[in-house]
Amino acid sequence: QVQLEESGGGLVQAGGSLRLSCAASGRTGSSYAMGWFRQALGTEREFVASISRTGDSTYYADSVKGRFTISRRDNAKNSVYLQMNSLKPEDTAVYYCAGSAGLVGASSRSIHYNYWGQGTQVTVSS
Repeated sequence: QVQLEESGGGLVQAGGSLRLSCAASGRTGSSYAMGWFRQALGTEREFVASISRTGDSTYYADSVKGRFTISRRDNAKNSVYLQMNSLKPEDTAVYYCAGSAGLVGASSRSIHYNYWGQGTQVTVSS
């Protein structure tokens, strides 16, 4: 079993930056494809970004492309960052980290992910 824990959320003004971290613990012997999803109040969970097992492939939602960057932590298997720049009020949501034991590449589909964190709140004020 793998546990994922997000950190780094908070309140930031529009145009600012935050970096979210996702730390994996438990059975982290294998490398997983990882992703970030978000859910704003009253909406469905949506895809934000994903990264392949090896880190050589990434995939972004159109809404965050050019502003957000997903990367793997060099010294911690199945742990990832989400660097968020030029934040907008519409980026306000709970952000979830997800891991997939079966994927090799980067996927936007939540059904592909086996493990989920509890989420971290990001609030962007205008």
